[in-house]
Amino acid sequence: MPTQSVLIRDSSFLTRVLQQYLSLLKKYPIITKSVTSGILSALGNLLSQALEYRKSNKENSPKKKINVLGPVHFAIFGLFITGPVSHYFYHLLEVLLPNTVPYCLIKSLLLERLIFAPAFLLLFYVVMNALEGKTLADVQNKLKTSYWPAMKMNWKVWTPIQFININYVPVQFRVLFANLVALFWYAYLASVRK
Repeated sequence: MPTQSVLIRDSSFLTRVLQQYLSLLKKYPIITKSVTSGILSALGNLLSQALEYRKSNKENSPKKKINVLGPVHFAIFGLFITGPVSHYFYHLLEVLLPNTVPYCLIKSLLLERLIFAPAFLLLFYVVMNALEGKTLADVQNKLKTSYWPAMKMNWKVWTPIQFININYVPVQFRVLFANLVALFWYAYLASVRK
């Protein structure tokens, strides 16, 4: 019996995790996408807070404490909003604009960028402010000051990503793909909202 730890390189572990995810995705698509969205949204907020902490460390400014409720709020938003809404939206795109429709890829992208994205960002602001216990006046003020800059940044960052997502990613993986990118996007949104 060995007396020291041995590093095990089990590539089949990743294969088993992927197979389990695919199995859950097939059996419970909305729940799987919702839980994944919740976890990645919370991690995005934690990433934002870690970056803010690191920045305050470099600038010798007062250190900010980790806001435990931040990841909780983002997890709730991901679980109950991002996962299910994104799931249904991507499936709706497939129904409304199947591959047989002329220019379906461009139309899908325009629909997502000009209708869905602004509405979803508005929903994000309203829900997150409600979770934080803010008043309607606070929400309106936050929308006036940061919605438009966040929307412009959304169009800059997400347009090429959504082009790839809508055109090249199979529909069952679109929410996951968007969530992986959103990990960093939520970090940006959390910092813009402050």
